[in-house]
Amino acid sequence: MARRIPRRSPEQLRLMRAAGRVVAEMHDVIRNAADVGVSTAQLDRLARDVLSRRGATSNFLGYHGFPAVICSSVNDQVIHGIPGDYVLEDGDVLSVDCGAIISGWHGDAAFTMGIGEITGEAQRLIDVADRALLAGIAAMVPGGAVGDIGAAVNAVVKPAGYGSPEDYCGHGIGKAMHEAPDVANRGRRGRGAALEVGVVLAIEPMLLGGGRDEVDELDDGWTIVTRDHSLAAHVEHTVLVTDHGPEILTRL
Repeated sequence: MARRIPRRSPEQLRLMRAAGRVVAEMHDVIRNAADVGVSTAQLDRLARDVLSRRGATSNFLGYHGFPAVICSSVNDQVIHGIPGDYVLEDGDVLSVDCGAIISGWHGDAAFTMGIGEITGEAQRLIDVADRALLAGIAAMVPGGAVGDIGAAVNAVVKPAGYGSPEDYCGHGIGKAMHEAPDVANRGRRGRGAALEVGVVLAIEPMLLGGGRDEVDELDDGWTIVTRDHSLAAHVEHTVLVTDHGPEILTRL
């Protein structure tokens, strides 16, 4: 029998909504700033400014030694890219993942966007990633199961011809950024822990443009790239199960 997922109290949810709003603001600021000629380190500094203004702390900075408050993954980088001197170029595909902590409670979300003029292939990848995320969120209803989420995501990703890494996935979230259960991007409907009102999960599709599922880790010990060097997309929201449908906590 699958382990029951903790249900959050109204006070805990108040703090998670506050953390989620900070993450959403970080996304908004980064989206507006990300352009040709801007470095990923500059985007990280903007995210730090938001955290400081809102009295929040980063759940990324220092996590197992991670050196930044955002992950900035470009082109064939799937997740965990480290911000630095890289300057964004016309046609790049940029994925940004970040989080925030308010009074010990976490929010976590990611988006993928194009820089300048991107190819139709790149835009389709981003669009399918967004659709997959929405499909996974829509499965977060009372009476469902965690497996429903992965099944919904996979039903969008695979028919579109994209791959998805098996060893990286969404997760529970609350007093820690990563909690049980794992929320895979493939699954069987009706399997896994029950989705009940008050459950909060991070839904996190990752798409590999070449159609294969294989990825590699770079020598920096963090950055995950597509093995075939195809483009990648990564999207995520922190989502609450309610009796009137899913509530996205990481959206303004």
